[in-house]
Amino acid sequence: MAELIKNEGNQVEFKVTVPAKEVNTAYNAVIGSLTKQVKVPGFRPGKAPKSVVVKRVGQDYVDNEVRDQLLQNHYPKALQELNLAIVDAEIHPEGITEGQDFNFTVKAEKYPEVKLPEWQSLELTSAAPEITDEIVTKTLGDLTERNATFENVDRPAEEGDMLIIEEQGEEGGSYPVYLDTAEAHIKTALLGKKAGEDVTIEVPEVDHGDHKHEAQTVQVKIKEIKKKNLPELNDEFAKTFKFDTLEALRDAIKRDLTTRAEQEGKLAQREEFAQKLADGMEVNVPSSLVKRRKESMLSEIKSDLQRQGVKFEEYEKFMTEQGKFDDFIADLDKNAMERVRRELALEQLVEDLKIDLTRDELNGSLVAFAQQNRTTVQELLNQLGSSGLEGFKASVRRDKAVAQAIATLEKAAQKEEPKAEAAEAQAPQEEAAQPEAEAEAPKAEAPASEE
Repeated sequence: MAELIKNEGNQVEFKVTVPAKEVNTAYNAVIGSLTKQVKVPGFRPGKAPKSVVVKRVGQDYVDNEVRDQLLQNHYPKALQELNLAIVDAEIHPEGITEGQDFNFTVKAEKYPEVKLPEWQSLELTSAAPEITDEIVTKTLGDLTERNATFENVDRPAEEGDMLIIEEQGEEGGSYPVYLDTAEAHIKTALLGKKAGEDVTIEVPEVDHGDHKHEAQTVQVKIKEIKKKNLPELNDEFAKTFKFDTLEALRDAIKRDLTTRAEQEGKLAQREEFAQKLADGMEVNVPSSLVKRRKESMLSEIKSDLQRQGVKFEEYEKFMTEQGKFDDFIADLDKNAMERVRRELALEQLVEDLKIDLTRDELNGSLVAFAQQNRTTVQELLNQLGSSGLEGFKASVRRDKAVAQAIATLEKAAQKEEPKAEAAEAQAPQEEAAQPEAEAEAPKAEAPASEE
């Protein structure tokens, strides 16, 4: 039997009483299991008296086993009886004795009540970027850049050249420098120089936020200067990409860019919708959810640093020395809260729209995700495990809910378009009729003749 003690906001406290009869049943079950497992000298397996078995393993061990079994059975039953969805809980069991009732109290945070805004009236401004002829032309230009060739020249370095330089010093080595993309201080040092010249490059201090590169002087020697030759944009160039004409290549590029733009537009719409949904909802976010999300994000950061060969303790020390660790933690708190709010909003949307997944939808999402990560579905399932798979399903359901909501908004907008067009068409007619009415008005109000 569960009794509600406190229910305020997200905080709830309740007490559960397990009748003595069920306590005795649990004791008998535990001791019966131990009798079969524990070997007692002088007795055949399973034949030792109850008191001997208990003495053999200890009364505390038996009590703990019974208590754990009762908690596992009656805690979820209490949640169901009180109709509670719990985020985090502290269970406080009282002492347990055979033949007596067993009591335990629970202090917990409830899953919050979420009230979404009237999303059916939301206006989304995100759209696919327009693919203009200028964008297609620029993309063609980038394609020629990637297919450029370089030839050695005997002259000073000019814009667009590629230089092979050799860095002096113990850690030196040869590498190419492309002047059209080089940083300003490198370009300034190398322009106008000839092959064989020694050059001093002054590298300024660079602040990357979480670390700095001190200013330094680098000595290099120019080994070669190469002129860039761009291929001519014509049908022959198109044929290197298996197109008969340059126009066919342009059309293919425009189709590809349009497809990508549409995908970007849909993604931007989903992001905008989810953000507006989260910003407009009413909810008292449980602190335990934010704490859990923060710990998860911090764990990801530590893993990323470890892959780079950096210990988190070293990173923390550096950030503290720079006076930025407090800002790092503040940003982490803020991002954790934003993620939790968005997840709560989308979960409520899933519930409101009664979203579920068919087997085909789940399988299709698994196949797409596996291909994206260059693995097989079976390997993906092995990596996810049972809990990971449930999280994957939840993510797919949220995506489906957002897509369905946006489709609803688009249908509503399409219904409004004819009304707006009709209103626009009616407006000029009303404006044209207005002067006629004004012209007739003086006749009606003209003063009578003096005669």
